[in-house]
Amino acid sequence: MRNEPDRAACYSERHLGEESPRRARSEPSHPPAMDAADVPLQTEMVELVPNGKHAAALNTSAIPSLAGDRFEENQSGAAEMEEFLPHGAEKKQTHFTDFEGKTSFGMSVFNLSNAIMGSGILGLAYAMANTGIILFLFLLTAVALLSSYSIHLLLKSSGIVGIRAYEQLGYRAFGTPGKLAAAIAITLQNIGAMSSYLYIVKSEVPLVIQTFLNMPEKTTAWYVNGNYLVIMVSVVIILPLALMKQLGYLGYASGFSLSCMVFFLISVIYKKFQIPCPLPAQEGNITGTVNITSTSTRDYQNSQGAEQDACIPSFFSLNSQTAYTIPIMAFAFVCHPEVLPIYTELKDPSKKKMQCISNISITVMYLMYFLAALFGYLTFYGQVESELLHTYNKVDPFDVLILCVRVAVLTAVTLTVPIVLFPVRRAIQQMLFQGKDFSWIRHVTIAVVLLTFINLLVIFAPSILGIFGMIGATSAPCLIFIFPAIFYIRIMPKDKEPLRSTPKILAACFALLGVLFMVMSLSFIISDWATGGGKSGGSH
Repeated sequence: MRNEPDRAACYSERHLGEESPRRARSEPSHPPAMDAADVPLQTEMVELVPNGKHAAALNTSAIPSLAGDRFEENQSGAAEMEEFLPHGAEKKQTHFTDFEGKTSFGMSVFNLSNAIMGSGILGLAYAMANTGIILFLFLLTAVALLSSYSIHLLLKSSGIVGIRAYEQLGYRAFGTPGKLAAAIAITLQNIGAMSSYLYIVKSEVPLVIQTFLNMPEKTTAWYVNGNYLVIMVSVVIILPLALMKQLGYLGYASGFSLSCMVFFLISVIYKKFQIPCPLPAQEGNITGTVNITSTSTRDYQNSQGAEQDACIPSFFSLNSQTAYTIPIMAFAFVCHPEVLPIYTELKDPSKKKMQCISNISITVMYLMYFLAALFGYLTFYGQVESELLHTYNKVDPFDVLILCVRVAVLTAVTLTVPIVLFPVRRAIQQMLFQGKDFSWIRHVTIAVVLLTFINLLVIFAPSILGIFGMIGATSAPCLIFIFPAIFYIRIMPKDKEPLRSTPKILAACFALLGVLFMVMSLSFIISDWATGGGKSGGSH
């Protein structure tokens, strides 16, 4: 008899739990309650990215799991509304993420723009010189539109199944093989990108220090040793930023990084109107040759005419180097591994809002890419080098403005490394530690191990960058073109979009385009290696 009150309380709680759905259905002001079949799906989604706040949900494993097809085919719209739209304090839904999104719209734009922007911006003027202005503009526009469409496919697939992790989309589409393929591609692509960034730090920072201190080129001082400097930059700047729990906190660093690239762009535009064509040094060399060899007046005039022709822009060009520019253009907007993590941390997230962030970021980088390439090309025309800043050394190696631009570019590249590291750490966690609660020890350890590994590659095996160029040529098309398309085809319910529907046919063509890019990129890099060239590099 002493236990009667307890049994009565339990009965009361069960009775209230059973009556609450009826009460919710009777109130027109509230959305329809999720039926019993939807509850296990929420439990499954929470288990994908576990967190202490979701411990209560994880304990509901006694309910049989019925997730999957019913949700995809009948409840996708309602589930998306339940996940993304606020219902007030009394109806607040649990996010299927590590934490509730707190990153603002503007910070998300900064982070995604910084993820798009890589050191490849320095080679776009060279790409324009080998394609012509019109062909370059066509290729850049096409790649920007294709990247936006690819992100659309990712976000649509994510909305259908309620997952905001690239690896878990692969798992939902193809099981464990799909998950491992996505995780490995993200890891290889981003490690290659980080290696190329740190290699730039290793090679450029000593030159900047030597120029500032007016030191001789060959010196043994430790503070101009690239190996020591890349370790110092990694420990002092990159590691603290990489240890942050949320990617959104890097919005301020991303904003500063973008401001450095804006300074680079303004400087390139300014130098266009300061540097004459042909270059003064070349005029002096030609005049000296004329005086020494007593070249005839006719030959001298012909050489002057050739120089003037060299200062005429080309609008459409095809040559032996054009093939090398296609991979540069194809991978100019690589940001897809970072899209879903940024989406996860977005405040009040929705597919429309994230697509808007993506479109703004791609548009801003499109304009910066085109202006940097255009004015860099119009400054040096056919004499532009594959790395734009090196070309300015022909005019004045000690130009203060160009020196400041080098510092700005190095800063931007350095601040991009933590952004690129986040998806790699997430991929490793998905492969090795799925189902584990968040741990600071694991969080810090993965970051330290990754940075240590990349530093060792840059210091002891700089030739490994060529191998990462091939890996990038393989993984980047998968992440940009192939995976988003095939995941979408697999995840989208057939009753909504049959295999022969227009959206799925477009997605299939998109995947085939990615395969074509992969084959072309690999053939160019292998041909470059066979001929002893050095143009192959990271895909970013």
